[in-house]
Formats: sequence, structure tokens, C-alpha cells
Amino acid sequence: MTTATGQTVTVDEASSTTYQKGTSSASASAIAKGEPVLVLGWTSGAIVTATQVTVQPTGGVSATSSAMPFKQGSPAVDKKVGQIPANYTEGEGTLVIGTEATKATEAALTSAYTGGVVDRVVKLSNGEYEVHNIGTAWPHHIFVSQAFKFAGAF
Repeated sequence: MTTATGQTVTVDEASSTTYQKGTSSASASAIAKGEPVLVLGWTSGAIVTATQVTVQPTGGVSATSSAMPFKQGSPAVDKKVGQIPANYTEGEGTLVIGTEATKATEAALTSAYTGGVVDRVVKLSNGEYEVHNIGTAWPHHIFVSQAFKFAGAF
């Protein structure tokens, strides 16, 4: 598949991969080619082993309107929105997986920032989450509250 930013990735499904269309359970066959999807799982290079695939609702924010594809040699975007944790230090926190990481990723990517590929979710010392978003020039760090609501980005 191709991400909203033009990066080609391979999605491997496992026997435990679940599928949703909006908020309803679905089967893999219910997903049509070309539909926008949110794929959650584990990455290894350009391969995503999917734990959950969700067809995104139509009429939402398009990735091109909010996410900028990363082009090698492009200057980084220096922009902050919302609340960034006051004592945030890049690289600190505890890696989270499973439901906790899934909820934080969904909150981050269903906010206005839908491009890129999430390669990790970290729980910060204040209980908030940093969702690390790669493949875009901005945002690279998306912050989600303990209640799994978008908090800020830079």
C-alpha cells in the first residue's frame, strides 16, 4: 500500500489481525482497494505487521491538507501546536505496546495529522503519550493526554 505521504509499505496480516469499518467490526474482504485505512501494528523497515486495520470514514481531513511528505534535503519545519509537556525531553519515557499504544496512535492520527508512519509510542513520566511519527516533515512528535485526546505536536 502507499501511505498518504507517498511511502510504499507492505502490510502483513496475522491470524489475530482485526478489521473495522468505522467503529464496526469487519472482515478483510470488506476493505476495498483505494479506501483510506489506519493500520496499527509493528514495523520493520517498510513492513507493517498489522494488529488492526480500520477503514477511515470519508469526508474527514485529508492527509495532504495537514501532513507534509518528507523530501530528503528539505529543511525541518519548526512549528509547535497545542500543549507540549513542560519537562519533555526527547528520547525519555517507556515504550508501550498493545491496547495502550493503539489508543494513543488512534488519537494522534485521527487528530488533524493523518500522514506518516508511527514507529513507536512512548509513555512519558507525566502519564501522557508521545506518538513518534516518521515519513513527514511535520509533525514528528504528537502528544496525547492520559485520556487519549490530542494535546499537541511539534
